[in-house]
Amino acid sequence: MNAERDLAPLAPSVVRALNDKLYEKRKVAALEIEKLVREFVAQNNTSQIKHVILILSQEFALSQHPHSRKGGLIGLAACSIALGKDSGLYLKELIEPVLTCFNDADSRLRYYACEALYNIVKVARGSVLPHFNVLFDGLSKLAADPDPNVKSGSELLDRLLKDIVTESNQFDLVGFIPLLRERIYSNNQYARQFIISWILVLESVPDINLLDYLPEILDGLFQILGDNSKEIRKMCEVALGEFLKEIKKNPSSVKFAEMANILVIHCQAADDLIQLTAMCWMREFIQLAGRVMLPYSSGILTAVLPCLSYDDRKKNIKEVANVCNQSLMKLVIPEDDEMDEAKQSITLSAEPNPEEPITKPEANVGVGFGSGFSSLTARIQVTLNLDGIVQVLDCHLHDTSIGMMTRIAVLKWLYHLYIKTPRKMFRHTDSLFPILLRTLSDESDEVILKDLEVLAEIASSPAGQTEGYGPSEAAEPRPSQVELLFQHVPSLISSPGPKGLECSPSTPTMNSYFYKFMINLLRRFSSERKLLETRGAFIIRQLCLLLNAENIFHSMADILLREEDLKFASTMVHTLNTILLTSSELFQLRNQLKDLRTPESRNLFCCLYRSWCHNPVTTVSLCFLTQNYKHAYDLIQKFGDLEVTVDFLTEVDKLVQLIECPIFTYLRLQLLDVKNNPYLIKALYGLLMLLPQSSAFQLLSHRLQCVPNPELMQSAPASSTIDYTELLQHFDKVQSKHLEVRHQRAGRAEQPERRVVL
Repeated sequence: MNAERDLAPLAPSVVRALNDKLYEKRKVAALEIEKLVREFVAQNNTSQIKHVILILSQEFALSQHPHSRKGGLIGLAACSIALGKDSGLYLKELIEPVLTCFNDADSRLRYYACEALYNIVKVARGSVLPHFNVLFDGLSKLAADPDPNVKSGSELLDRLLKDIVTESNQFDLVGFIPLLRERIYSNNQYARQFIISWILVLESVPDINLLDYLPEILDGLFQILGDNSKEIRKMCEVALGEFLKEIKKNPSSVKFAEMANILVIHCQAADDLIQLTAMCWMREFIQLAGRVMLPYSSGILTAVLPCLSYDDRKKNIKEVANVCNQSLMKLVIPEDDEMDEAKQSITLSAEPNPEEPITKPEANVGVGFGSGFSSLTARIQVTLNLDGIVQVLDCHLHDTSIGMMTRIAVLKWLYHLYIKTPRKMFRHTDSLFPILLRTLSDESDEVILKDLEVLAEIASSPAGQTEGYGPSEAAEPRPSQVELLFQHVPSLISSPGPKGLECSPSTPTMNSYFYKFMINLLRRFSSERKLLETRGAFIIRQLCLLLNAENIFHSMADILLREEDLKFASTMVHTLNTILLTSSELFQLRNQLKDLRTPESRNLFCCLYRSWCHNPVTTVSLCFLTQNYKHAYDLIQKFGDLEVTVDFLTEVDKLVQLIECPIFTYLRLQLLDVKNNPYLIKALYGLLMLLPQSSAFQLLSHRLQCVPNPELMQSAPASSTIDYTELLQHFDKVQSKHLEVRHQRAGRAEQPERRVVL
């Protein structure tokens, strides 16, 4: 710098003034430089102009001496003012040294750099847009500057640059997006505020379509939404709100699929505002994009399902999540079951016909492109990822910590999928079956009801005929899963109709899973006696509403006939008998059994009878129900050979109470016809003789006193095709087993006591 010839055409006095520590002297030198450059402009001497800018840049602005750098900055600003509209030709040379000073350690120098760049940009206006990225990069750093003066100066420059971008139609958005995507992840509050302010500006410019690049910055926006500053959160909310408005106006141009997973992630955020906002976006995406969102269903369900169990503190999130869940469910259609997942797919339009108005999403929740995007201008392959959905649902069912409403929603999903896509769902049934059975032990009645609906659909769906599956279609059983046995039991009475479970042509035929369900349900009752005691009747009654009651009782009786745990068999028979005699749901089945007029009803009676023999008193009550009074009397005669225990007498007591109930009104009326019902009266007297002097004894005694003219009680010849002798023999055989087991159990109980005595 000592060689003045190197700094020509700058005069030595100008050079000295530029290096001076006083601002006023540097300002005077800048005016001289402005005058000099104007002369060069008038002479069209571009080489000298470039030389002056180079000197100011290399020798001053980039100098090691702080005062020289300050002189260089004011000199470059003076050059720009002198160049006027021609400054656009030299912007790269003018801007770069100034931006370098943005990183200076001296805050005063950074402020002067802001001032210089402001003057350069003010003169150049739209010509600076090709250099926008470097300007933006520099400004984004100054936005977080600790010095308030520097920050204030950068804000003035920022506003100027925004005005230029707003009024121009030559902004290079494509070139800017990578920088915006990088800067949007800054953790500095001021840098975030700067980024959001620019996004808001770009959104407001009609000629700039930022929506096309929303997938690039959406994740960053949700990150900023979690900022600690209320002001920044509010700004980000506004920006996201503007984007969502634009999406609703122009859904055809939105890249829904590219943003789906971003929303899934933020729908699981710990921050309530982020989660609520993301969930609202997800709701709009599902309603606007429709089946385009189906491939992301497993992720959406992972995010949405837990929210359904939120308490009132997160009521808003819960409500929006519920809408998302319902809308997504409606997107699954029967056609999804017909498609080969490997080869076929639903084709949907991706752009609307300009002549066709887009319908409001509120009118077609969950319909999506089926309404607003009905024109076929592009085809998108959409396949229901059923495996992923089932995996998520199965995972939630296994999670014991999830809330009741989430479990209900999971079961509703499974039911919906079995209705809409039964063929594909039955490939997952073997893996789902164990957890569905375990869910019957849930604390919530509502959960159990939904669980039973799913199990009933599995047991009755035509798609559940496992014989139809080939080796490639059937799901491989897991080693840990509950073994599902399917035994065909022959009919107890020869008849021209079907045998075993299908012995009643008048009732719907169940699929192979029906019998598997019955086996495993009884197995669960056996292993979990508390479930049988507290929910057994409730579960069976609901199943009788959902499925065919006759098939349920027929199959359970068949299974119990082979039950080795005789105590459980007796308890279960007692439970089934109580349900049969008292439940309003079984009115039709009781009527069917009451007369035994058809081969089917007689077949059912014999099937029930053989299992009912596990419990003597229930066997008598079944005979009362079916009006087999002579056989009931014959059975009661055999009670004298049985071991009469307190439990036995309690059951007789309950039967007497039951006879006084509305169910047996017809039986009590038959007491008036003594001539034709002698064995009914004998059977009731038999029960009376069994009872000790108790309230039940008094009740039955008073009832029998009302029977008119007992002397007319006469035996009537029996007319039936049923072999009652064989049935009585079977009764003796079963009860002998019970007696033997009780004696063995009593013997085992006595042995420890004997050892103690010894």
